[in-house]
Amino acid sequence: MTHRSTEAALPASTVAVQPALARLRARAQAISARGVLTTAQHTLTVFGISALALIALLMFRPDLGKQLTHSLFPLPMTEAQAVEAPALSALMEAPASVQMAAAGEAPLSKEEKALLGTQKQQQWVTNWLSKRYRVANDATNMLVSTAYLTAREIKLDPLLILAVMAIESGLNPFAESPVGAQGLMQVMSKVHHERFQEMGGVQAALNPVANIRVGSLILKDYVTRGGSVEAGLKTYVGAANFTTDSGYGSRVLAEYRRLKQVSAGQRVPTTTPVMASNTPAPAKTPAAESGNMTIKIAPHNEIAGL
Repeated sequence: MTHRSTEAALPASTVAVQPALARLRARAQAISARGVLTTAQHTLTVFGISALALIALLMFRPDLGKQLTHSLFPLPMTEAQAVEAPALSALMEAPASVQMAAAGEAPLSKEEKALLGTQKQQQWVTNWLSKRYRVANDATNMLVSTAYLTAREIKLDPLLILAVMAIESGLNPFAESPVGAQGLMQVMSKVHHERFQEMGGVQAALNPVANIRVGSLILKDYVTRGGSVEAGLKTYVGAANFTTDSGYGSRVLAEYRRLKQVSAGQRVPTTTPVMASNTPAPAKTPAAESGNMTIKIAPHNEIAGL
Protein backbone atom coordinates (compact mmCIF):
# COMPACT_ATOMS: atom_id res chain seq x y z
CA MET A 1 0.00 0.00 0.00
CA THR A 2 2.86 2.35 0.89
CA HIS A 3 4.70 1.42 -2.31
CA ARG A 4 1.74 2.40 -4.42
CA SER A 5 1.41 5.82 -2.75
CA THR A 6 5.13 6.51 -3.37
CA GLU A 7 4.79 5.73 -7.05
CA ALA A 8 1.85 8.08 -7.29
CA ALA A 9 3.82 10.90 -5.65
CA LEU A 10 6.74 10.75 -8.17
CA PRO A 11 4.85 12.25 -11.12
CA ALA A 12 3.60 15.07 -8.93
CA SER A 13 7.15 15.99 -7.79
CA THR A 14 8.41 15.82 -11.39
CA VAL A 15 5.73 18.22 -12.52
CA ALA A 16 6.67 20.59 -9.70
CA VAL A 17 10.43 20.57 -10.67
CA GLN A 18 9.92 21.24 -14.37
CA PRO A 19 8.94 24.94 -14.02
CA ALA A 20 12.02 25.56 -11.90
CA LEU A 21 14.27 24.01 -14.57
CA ALA A 22 12.61 26.10 -17.27
CA ARG A 23 13.24 29.24 -15.23
CA LEU A 24 16.92 28.31 -14.79
CA ARG A 25 17.33 27.70 -18.51
CA ALA A 26 15.71 31.06 -19.34
CA ARG A 27 17.95 32.83 -16.85
CA ALA A 28 21.07 31.14 -18.29
CA GLN A 29 20.06 32.13 -21.82
CA ALA A 30 19.48 35.70 -20.68
CA ILE A 31 22.92 35.80 -19.05
CA SER A 32 24.53 34.34 -22.21
CA ALA A 33 22.82 36.88 -24.47
CA ARG A 34 23.83 39.68 -22.14
CA GLY A 35 27.46 38.45 -22.25
CA VAL A 36 27.45 38.36 -26.07
CA LEU A 37 26.03 41.86 -26.20
CA THR A 38 28.62 43.12 -23.73
CA THR A 39 31.43 41.51 -25.75
CA ALA A 40 30.10 43.08 -28.95
CA GLN A 41 29.95 46.48 -27.27
CA HIS A 42 33.54 46.17 -26.09
CA THR A 43 34.68 45.08 -29.54
CA LEU A 44 32.95 48.01 -31.22
CA THR A 45 34.47 50.34 -28.66
CA VAL A 46 37.97 49.04 -29.46
CA PHE A 47 37.37 49.39 -33.22
CA GLY A 48 36.02 52.89 -32.72
CA ILE A 49 39.02 54.01 -30.69
CA SER A 50 41.38 52.43 -33.26
CA ALA A 51 39.58 54.19 -36.11
CA LEU A 52 39.82 57.54 -34.32
CA ALA A 53 43.51 56.98 -33.68
CA LEU A 54 44.08 56.06 -37.36
CA ILE A 55 42.19 59.14 -38.58
CA ALA A 56 44.23 61.34 -36.27
CA LEU A 57 47.47 59.76 -37.54
CA LEU A 58 46.51 60.22 -41.20
CA MET A 59 45.67 63.87 -40.55
CA PHE A 60 49.22 64.48 -39.37
CA ARG A 61 50.88 62.05 -41.86
CA PRO A 62 49.02 62.22 -45.22
CA ASP A 63 51.89 60.39 -46.95
CA LEU A 64 51.02 57.28 -44.94
CA GLY A 65 47.48 57.51 -46.29
CA LYS A 66 48.75 57.46 -49.87
CA GLN A 67 50.97 54.48 -49.16
CA LEU A 68 48.10 52.63 -47.50
CA THR A 69 45.77 53.40 -50.41
CA HIS A 70 48.30 52.18 -52.99
CA SER A 71 48.93 48.99 -51.03
CA LEU A 72 45.22 48.20 -50.59
CA PHE A 73 44.09 49.37 -54.03
CA PRO A 74 47.00 49.08 -56.49
CA LEU A 75 46.64 50.96 -59.77
CA PRO A 76 45.98 48.92 -62.91
CA MET A 77 48.88 48.66 -65.36
CA THR A 78 47.13 50.99 -67.78
CA GLU A 79 46.84 53.71 -65.15
CA ALA A 80 50.28 53.35 -63.62
CA GLN A 81 52.76 56.10 -64.28
CA ALA A 82 54.90 55.51 -67.36
CA VAL A 83 58.57 54.80 -66.74
CA GLU A 84 60.70 57.48 -68.35
CA ALA A 85 63.27 55.94 -70.68
CA PRO A 86 66.83 57.32 -70.64
CA ALA A 87 67.84 59.54 -73.54
CA LEU A 88 69.62 57.84 -76.43
CA SER A 89 72.47 60.31 -76.07
CA ALA A 90 73.04 58.92 -72.56
CA LEU A 91 72.95 55.31 -73.79
CA MET A 92 75.35 56.10 -76.64
CA GLU A 93 77.66 58.49 -74.81
CA ALA A 94 80.88 59.01 -76.70
CA PRO A 95 84.20 58.13 -75.02
CA ALA A 96 86.04 61.08 -73.47
CA SER A 97 88.67 61.21 -76.23
CA VAL A 98 85.98 61.49 -78.90
CA GLN A 99 84.17 64.23 -76.94
CA MET A 100 87.38 66.23 -76.58
CA ALA A 101 88.08 65.97 -80.30
CA ALA A 102 84.57 67.12 -81.13
CA ALA A 103 84.82 70.07 -78.73
CA GLY A 104 87.64 71.63 -80.72
CA GLU A 105 86.04 71.31 -84.14
CA ALA A 106 87.37 73.68 -86.78
CA PRO A 107 85.30 75.18 -89.62
CA LEU A 108 84.35 72.66 -92.29
CA SER A 109 86.43 72.45 -95.43
CA LYS A 110 84.86 71.91 -98.84
CA GLU A 111 85.79 68.22 -98.74
CA GLU A 112 84.35 67.81 -95.25
CA LYS A 113 81.10 69.46 -96.29
CA ALA A 114 80.88 66.99 -99.19
CA LEU A 115 81.41 64.09 -96.79
CA LEU A 116 78.84 65.30 -94.25
CA GLY A 117 76.22 66.16 -96.86
CA THR A 118 73.11 68.04 -95.84
CA GLN A 119 70.75 67.47 -92.94
CA LYS A 120 68.08 66.38 -95.39
CA GLN A 121 70.40 63.77 -96.92
CA GLN A 122 71.20 62.35 -93.50
CA GLN A 123 67.49 62.20 -92.71
CA TRP A 124 66.78 60.31 -95.94
CA VAL A 125 69.52 57.81 -95.08
CA THR A 126 68.25 57.47 -91.50
CA ASN A 127 64.65 56.80 -92.56
CA TRP A 128 65.68 54.23 -95.17
CA LEU A 129 68.01 52.32 -92.84
CA SER A 130 65.43 52.41 -90.05
CA LYS A 131 62.81 50.76 -92.26
CA ARG A 132 65.20 48.35 -93.92
CA TYR A 133 66.71 46.97 -90.73
CA ARG A 134 63.70 47.55 -88.45
CA VAL A 135 65.57 49.73 -85.99
CA ALA A 136 63.91 52.61 -84.12
CA ASN A 137 64.28 55.86 -86.04
CA ASP A 138 65.82 57.75 -83.11
CA ALA A 139 68.44 55.05 -82.58
CA THR A 140 69.20 54.90 -86.30
CA ASN A 141 69.60 58.67 -86.35
CA MET A 142 72.22 58.44 -83.61
CA LEU A 143 74.15 55.79 -85.56
CA VAL A 144 73.97 57.73 -88.82
CA SER A 145 75.05 60.97 -87.14
CA THR A 146 77.99 59.21 -85.51
CA ALA A 147 79.02 57.67 -88.83
CA TYR A 148 78.91 61.05 -90.56
CA LEU A 149 80.93 62.78 -87.82
CA THR A 150 83.49 59.98 -87.80
CA ALA A 151 83.73 60.14 -91.59
CA ARG A 152 84.46 63.86 -91.42
CA GLU A 153 87.24 63.28 -88.91
CA ILE A 154 89.03 60.43 -90.69
CA LYS A 155 88.17 61.51 -94.27
CA LEU A 156 86.18 58.44 -95.30
CA ASP A 157 82.82 58.23 -97.04
CA PRO A 158 80.11 57.91 -94.33
CA LEU A 159 77.96 55.82 -96.65
CA LEU A 160 80.74 53.23 -96.90
CA ILE A 161 80.92 53.12 -93.10
CA LEU A 162 77.14 52.65 -92.89
CA ALA A 163 77.23 49.97 -95.61
CA VAL A 164 79.81 47.98 -93.62
CA MET A 165 77.75 48.40 -90.45
CA ALA A 166 74.63 47.19 -92.25
CA ILE A 167 76.23 44.07 -93.74
CA GLU A 168 78.30 43.21 -90.67
CA SER A 169 75.66 43.53 -87.93
CA GLY A 170 72.36 44.72 -89.41
CA LEU A 171 72.83 47.83 -87.20
CA ASN A 172 72.84 45.73 -84.02
CA PRO A 173 75.31 47.41 -81.62
CA PHE A 174 75.48 44.29 -79.41
CA ALA A 175 76.10 41.71 -82.13
CA GLU A 176 78.91 39.23 -81.51
CA SER A 177 80.20 36.53 -83.85
CA PRO A 178 81.33 33.05 -82.77
CA VAL A 179 84.97 34.10 -83.18
CA GLY A 180 84.59 37.24 -81.05
CA ALA A 181 83.93 40.03 -83.57
CA GLN A 182 81.82 42.60 -81.72
CA GLY A 183 79.47 45.49 -82.22
CA LEU A 184 78.14 47.42 -85.17
CA MET A 185 81.23 46.96 -87.32
CA GLN A 186 82.15 43.54 -85.88
CA VAL A 187 85.58 44.60 -84.67
CA MET A 188 87.91 41.90 -83.35
CA SER A 189 88.53 43.65 -80.04
CA LYS A 190 91.11 41.08 -78.93
CA VAL A 191 93.17 41.78 -82.06
CA HIS A 192 92.67 45.54 -82.07
CA HIS A 193 92.74 46.05 -78.32
CA GLU A 194 95.31 48.86 -78.59
CA ARG A 195 92.87 50.98 -80.59
CA PHE A 196 90.40 50.85 -77.70
CA GLN A 197 92.89 51.88 -75.01
CA GLU A 198 92.16 55.61 -75.23
CA MET A 199 88.43 54.84 -75.05
CA GLY A 200 88.46 52.83 -71.85
CA GLY A 201 89.73 49.44 -73.01
CA VAL A 202 88.19 46.56 -74.92
CA GLN A 203 84.97 46.80 -72.92
CA ALA A 204 84.21 49.86 -75.08
CA ALA A 205 83.86 47.58 -78.10
CA LEU A 206 80.09 47.42 -77.50
CA ASN A 207 79.83 51.19 -77.14
CA PRO A 208 78.31 52.20 -80.52
CA VAL A 209 80.34 55.42 -80.81
CA ALA A 210 83.64 53.73 -79.97
CA ASN A 211 82.89 50.75 -82.20
CA ILE A 212 82.09 52.95 -85.20
CA ARG A 213 85.24 55.00 -84.69
CA VAL A 214 87.60 52.06 -84.30
CA GLY A 215 85.97 50.06 -87.09
CA SER A 216 86.16 53.03 -89.45
CA LEU A 217 89.84 53.62 -88.64
CA ILE A 218 90.59 49.95 -89.33
CA LEU A 219 88.65 50.08 -92.60
CA LYS A 220 90.45 53.27 -93.67
CA ASP A 221 93.81 51.69 -92.87
CA TYR A 222 93.04 48.53 -94.83
CA VAL A 223 91.78 50.45 -97.86
CA THR A 224 94.89 52.63 -97.83
CA ARG A 225 97.20 49.64 -97.50
CA GLY A 226 95.35 47.60 -100.10
CA GLY A 227 95.13 50.36 -102.67
CA SER A 228 91.40 49.91 -103.34
CA VAL A 229 88.10 49.62 -101.53
CA GLU A 230 87.70 46.03 -102.72
CA ALA A 231 91.11 45.08 -101.29
CA GLY A 232 90.38 46.88 -98.05
CA LEU A 233 87.03 45.11 -97.61
CA LYS A 234 88.64 41.76 -98.30
CA THR A 235 91.18 42.36 -95.55
CA TYR A 236 88.50 43.74 -93.23
CA VAL A 237 86.46 40.53 -93.43
CA GLY A 238 89.58 38.45 -92.75
CA ALA A 239 89.97 37.03 -96.24
CA ALA A 240 93.24 38.70 -97.23
CA ASN A 241 95.00 35.34 -97.57
CA PHE A 242 92.10 33.66 -99.35
CA THR A 243 91.35 33.57 -103.05
CA THR A 244 87.89 35.03 -102.56
CA ASP A 245 85.94 36.88 -99.89
CA SER A 246 82.80 34.83 -100.73
CA GLY A 247 81.00 37.91 -102.04
CA TYR A 248 81.41 40.06 -98.93
CA GLY A 249 82.86 43.03 -100.82
CA SER A 250 80.11 42.84 -103.43
CA ARG A 251 77.41 42.91 -100.75
CA VAL A 252 78.95 45.93 -99.02
CA LEU A 253 79.36 47.84 -102.28
CA ALA A 254 75.83 46.98 -103.39
CA GLU A 255 74.52 48.39 -100.11
CA TYR A 256 76.76 51.42 -100.56
CA ARG A 257 75.28 52.11 -104.00
CA ARG A 258 71.76 51.87 -102.59
CA LEU A 259 72.66 54.31 -99.83
CA LYS A 260 74.17 56.61 -102.45
CA GLN A 261 70.87 56.62 -104.34
CA VAL A 262 68.92 57.23 -101.11
CA SER A 263 71.13 60.19 -100.18
CA ALA A 264 70.49 61.66 -103.64
CA GLY A 265 66.75 61.64 -102.95
CA GLN A 266 65.89 58.60 -105.08
CA ARG A 267 63.26 56.10 -104.04
CA VAL A 268 64.97 52.81 -103.23
CA PRO A 269 63.01 49.74 -102.04
CA THR A 270 63.79 48.69 -98.48
CA THR A 271 62.99 45.05 -99.19
CA THR A 272 65.98 44.41 -101.44
CA PRO A 273 67.73 41.25 -100.19
CA VAL A 274 70.62 42.26 -97.98
CA MET A 275 72.68 39.14 -98.62
CA ALA A 276 73.47 38.80 -102.32
CA SER A 277 75.19 35.47 -101.89
CA ASN A 278 74.17 32.32 -100.04
CA THR A 279 77.81 31.50 -99.37
CA PRO A 280 78.87 32.80 -95.95
CA ALA A 281 81.87 35.09 -95.78
CA PRO A 282 84.95 33.70 -94.06
CA ALA A 283 85.11 34.45 -90.36
CA LYS A 284 87.39 37.24 -89.19
CA THR A 285 90.67 35.88 -87.89
CA PRO A 286 93.86 37.41 -86.51
CA ALA A 287 95.39 36.70 -89.92
CA ALA A 288 93.70 39.85 -91.09
CA GLU A 289 96.46 41.75 -89.30
CA SER A 290 99.23 40.15 -91.33
CA GLY A 291 98.87 42.62 -94.17
CA ASN A 292 99.86 40.04 -96.81
CA MET A 293 97.74 41.16 -99.74
CA THR A 294 97.28 38.56 -102.50
CA ILE A 295 94.88 40.64 -104.58
CA LYS A 296 95.34 42.88 -107.56
CA ILE A 297 95.18 46.59 -106.70
CA ALA A 298 92.27 48.24 -108.48
CA PRO A 299 91.50 51.88 -107.60
CA HIS A 300 87.87 52.59 -106.79
CA ASN A 301 86.83 56.16 -107.66
CA GLU A 302 83.24 56.02 -106.43
CA ILE A 303 84.01 56.30 -102.74
CA ALA A 304 84.36 59.83 -101.38
CA GLY A 305 87.46 60.61 -99.36
CA LEU A 306 89.62 57.93 -101.02
